[in-house]
Amino acid sequence: MIYRERMRPSITVFFSTALVIPASLVVFIPINPESDIPGPVVGATVGVLLYSGIIALLYFSSPVIGVTATTLYVGRAHIPREHLGTASAHTGADATAERGPRLDARSYFCIRGWIRPVLKVTLTDPTDPTPYWLFSTRQPNRLLQALQLPLPTSFTQPAIGKDAPENPAQPEAL
Repeated sequence: MIYRERMRPSITVFFSTALVIPASLVVFIPINPESDIPGPVVGATVGVLLYSGIIALLYFSSPVIGVTATTLYVGRAHIPREHLGTASAHTGADATAERGPRLDARSYFCIRGWIRPVLKVTLTDPTDPTPYWLFSTRQPNRLLQALQLPLPTSFTQPAIGKDAPENPAQPEAL
């Protein structure tokens, strides 16, 4: 394997998901106050079990991006590298536009909300109706290097990481 990345949730997802614990307390505290098991104990137990289940589901179901000498894997999909055309990384407002107004409904996309940068890889297989793959990646520069694909014509690669400008230029209106 030349490159491998798992799209695990960020720490903010873990913190925001923890809100199921107080929500469970609010639901279970008033239920059957004369019971042997007090409502707060039931609410806390249900909340912790729900939180654990959600975290396990998010963690273990996160897709993997992999590049081998012959294949690109994104989640459950894979394609031979011989059918890959050009690749470009997108960050900031440009990535938002790629995920939204510029998105082609025929494309394959594997997006995670907690990962902002995306990589767009065009396909050259004439029998495949999918024009390109668009997927989230935390390390777009490393993935571009692993793929070793040309940039699209008239595309300037945005600076990512420490070389990125503080205020990137806004994309043109469509």
